[in-house]
Amino acid sequence: MAIYAIGDVQGCYPELQRLLEKLRFDPAVDRLWFCGDLVNRGGESLRTLRLIHSLGDAVTITLGNHDLSLLAIALRKPEAQAKVNEELREVLFAEDAPELMAWLRQQKLLHHDAELGWTMVHAGLAPNWNLRQAQRAAQEVERELSSPRHTRLLRNLFGNRPASWSNRLQGIERHRAAINMLTRMRYCDVHGRIDFEAKGRPGTQRPGSYPWFEVPGMRQHETRIVFGHWSALGRFAGLGVYCLDTGCVWGGRLTAMRLDGEEPAYVSVAAESSRKGGGND
Repeated sequence: MAIYAIGDVQGCYPELQRLLEKLRFDPAVDRLWFCGDLVNRGGESLRTLRLIHSLGDAVTITLGNHDLSLLAIALRKPEAQAKVNEELREVLFAEDAPELMAWLRQQKLLHHDAELGWTMVHAGLAPNWNLRQAQRAAQEVERELSSPRHTRLLRNLFGNRPASWSNRLQGIERHRAAINMLTRMRYCDVHGRIDFEAKGRPGTQRPGSYPWFEVPGMRQHETRIVFGHWSALGRFAGLGVYCLDTGCVWGGRLTAMRLDGEEPAYVSVAAESSRKGGGND
């Protein structure tokens, strides 16, 4: 048995197939953790979703901002859905779209395996969270997302406020703050306020902003954290955190990391030659 975490796929179906072949992945015994952003920009989001969905209990997913955006778009009227990009339209108007959207809504925002000593999120953890607080914030959103109340959450999903976490937050603002931390954060200040504009490599951010895992005085998590979302950071390991977004959709690589060995071990495949650089969202 092997357990691998995989960085942002973003609809890069051919690369995912090649990576699973390279891993010799056997869904009967092996397990895959996906760091989120399964869809958008890679060209084959529908085939990607169908493949991952077909693997059943062999996969664990933490949703990314692109996945949540897809769920929000799925609530719009068909004429509004028809205005999104062709790749997402293919998902939204697929015969099995209701099944795929219902399945996505059941996925996590944070996954912790105490036995392995690993925690997975899409983007990061608020500097003032310990692990238990992060789990509680994620679970509150997960319950809303998987319940009949999900429409209210998804229709008020994104916004740059609140930009930081406070235990005093309530209702949709509390949920949005948790989502911003878990799926959108890269840099924040010492008070935990996210800089939503900064997306480049460390050293390019404005003064007073820090990578979320380097904020002075941040809480200790007593777990190793694997995440994606930050292709400009690329493959990174340090301070107990491991980034696996190696920019496949931008012409980089799709990367997996084995979690159940003594030391993390990487396996990756190159992006298709047709993919071009130009972004890191």
